Amino acid sequence: MNTAPAAFVHSLLQSRYQGLPLIISAHAYLRLGHTIMAFGMLECKDGESPPGTGAYASLSSLCCLVLIAAVILSQQSYVESSSDASSSSAKGPHQRRGIVLVPQPSDSPNDPLNWPQWRKDFILLIISLLSAIVGAYGPMLGPGFVEISDELDVSVNEISQATSYLVLAIGIALLFSNPLAKCYGKRPVYLVSGLLLFASSIGAALTHDYSSFLACRLVGGLGMGPFEVLVQCTIGDLYFVHERASRIAFWNLFLVSGISAGPIVSAYIIQYAGYRWTFGVCAIFYGVLTIALFFLAPETAYIRVVSPPHSSNEASSIEQQDTYAVPGKDAPQPGSGRLHDIEKEPQDQHDPPETSHSPRITQRKDSYWRSLRVYTGRYSNASLVKVISRPFILFLYPGILWAFLTWGTTITFTIAFSYVNGVIFNEPPYNFTTSQIGLINISPLVLSVVSEIISGPLCDRICLYLTKRNNGYYEPEFRLVLMLVGFVLGVAGFYGFGATVHYKTHWTGPVITYGLVNASLAFCSTCVFGYIIDAYTALGEEAFVAVNSRNFLSFGILYVINEWLAKDGTLKVFVVLGSLFIFTSLLTIPIWVFGKRFRARIDKIVWLKNYMRDS
Repeated sequence: MNTAPAAFVHSLLQSRYQGLPLIISAHAYLRLGHTIMAFGMLECKDGESPPGTGAYASLSSLCCLVLIAAVILSQQSYVESSSDASSSSAKGPHQRRGIVLVPQPSDSPNDPLNWPQWRKDFILLIISLLSAIVGAYGPMLGPGFVEISDELDVSVNEISQATSYLVLAIGIALLFSNPLAKCYGKRPVYLVSGLLLFASSIGAALTHDYSSFLACRLVGGLGMGPFEVLVQCTIGDLYFVHERASRIAFWNLFLVSGISAGPIVSAYIIQYAGYRWTFGVCAIFYGVLTIALFFLAPETAYIRVVSPPHSSNEASSIEQQDTYAVPGKDAPQPGSGRLHDIEKEPQDQHDPPETSHSPRITQRKDSYWRSLRVYTGRYSNASLVKVISRPFILFLYPGILWAFLTWGTTITFTIAFSYVNGVIFNEPPYNFTTSQIGLINISPLVLSVVSEIISGPLCDRICLYLTKRNNGYYEPEFRLVLMLVGFVLGVAGFYGFGATVHYKTHWTGPVITYGLVNASLAFCSTCVFGYIIDAYTALGEEAFVAVNSRNFLSFGILYVINEWLAKDGTLKVFVVLGSLFIFTSLLTIPIWVFGKRFRARIDKIVWLKNYMRDS
C-alpha cells in the first residue's frame, strides 16, 4: 500500500493546523476496517475501505479551485522525496525548505521538476495568457448578437447557434485532445490548438458571409478544447504538490478573467470598430502566444521512476497498480521521459542487480534546439482507441454520472446568460448599448473571483471538521456539503433573474442575480471536482474528460435558447432552468448517503479496473 499520502497529510496537518484538537496520524489513514459513519452516510458492509476513504491529502487550506489540481495526481504518484532535486535517490528523501517534495524528482536534467523555477513559471504564464483569450473567445460576441445578425443578414438565433456549434466542437476536441496528449505528449497538441485558433480568428475577421463565419467558429472550437483538460496536467508536470495550489489559482484567475472580462472589452470593440476586429485582436494574441509557445515551452510530459514504499500489503486497487506499473517496450523508459537518448552505466558482473528502487540511468541535458522538437516520443502503453473510450466507460460510475449531470446543467445554464443578455438588455425597458451590455459582466466577474477565493478554504475547513467528527477518517463525500451554498445562490440567481426581467425591475436586479448564478458556479465546481478527484484519484484525467463532455449537453440547450426565449418569455425559461438546477442539485443527496457503497462496489468490478489500466 502506498503510505506516502498518509505521511503527507500527517505532516501537513501537524504543520498547518497546530493547536487544533485534530491530529490525524498516518496509521489512522492506513488502517483498513470499519469506521463509525455519521451524518446520514451509509457504511460499507464488512468494513470495506474503498478508494478515496481516508487516504487523500487534499485537506490543506487551498484556494481558487485548487481541488482541480488533484486531477494531476492521477498521473503523478504520491512518493516520498527529497531536499535537493538534483541529489541521488540513494541519499534519502529530497526536501526543499523543510517540505517533502511530491512527486520525487529524478536525477535527469530533462525532468521538468528539475527545471529552473523561472522557466516553469514562464511556461505557465504563456499557457495562462492563451487560456484567458480562449476563455473570452466563446462569449465575446454575446453583447453584439443584434449588430452581427444585421451585418451578416441572418437572425439573432442563427448567430446564437453559431456559438452553440463552437461549444459542440469543443466537446468533440475534448474526446481526442486528452488521449493524444497522454500518448504523444502535450506540446504537439498545444501547438496545433494555437494554430487552429489563429487560423479561425483570421478567417472570421475576413469573412463576410454566415457560412464562412460558422466554419471559422467550428475550427476555433476544436482549438479551444485542449485548454479545458490539459492545463491542469501541465501544472502537474511542472510543479510539486505543495506548489500547485498557487499555480492553479494563477491559471484560473486568467481563465475566469477571460470569460467574464472578455465580453466587457469586446463590447466596446464591436460598438466602435465592428465585430470583425474582435477576431482580429484575438488573432494577434494567438499568433504571438503560439510563437512564444513554440520557442519557450518544451514538452512537459515525463515518465519517471516510481519506487513503491515498503508494505506488507499487496497493491489491490487501480491506484496502486497505476502508480507502480512499469512502461512496456513501446513506452518511454522509466526515468528517461521518452524512448530516446538513454544511457545506462555499465554494470559490473559483481554489482547487485539494479531495481526500480535504485535506477542507474543517466541522461544528457537536451540542448535548446533539441527541446524545440514537436514530437518527442510516446508516453503511454495504452492504445489510443482504449484511452479515447475510457471517459464513456466512466459513466458506469455513479459519482461520475452525478458530476456530469450536476456540473453540466450548472455551467450550461450559466453560459446561457451570455446568449440572451444581448437580446434582453437591447430591448425596452433597458435599451442598453452594446458597450453597456458588456459592462453587465462586471457583476459575474467580481462575484466569481470572490466566490472562488472563498470556496476552496471553506470546503477544506468543512472537511477538517467532518473528519474530526468521523474519528479521523476522511471521506470524499465530505466535499458535497459545499453544494448547499451553490444551491442557495443558484436558486436565487435563476429564479431572481427571470422574475426581475419579466417584471421590468431596475437593471440592478437582473445584473446582481446574474452574478449570483456565477457565484453558484464557483462553489459547485469546487464541490464537484473536489469529490471526483478525491474519490477517483487514479482516474482523474479520464474523469475530467467525462465530466467536461457536458459540452454536448450545452450544445443542445444553447442551440435553442434564444428561440425558446422569444417563444415563452424570460420568466418561464429561467423558472424551467432553475427547476432543472434544483433537480440535479438534489441528486447530491443519494451520492452523500450511498457514495461510499458505490465506490466500494465499483472497486470490485475486476474487468472495469483492468480496462482503466494503461497496461
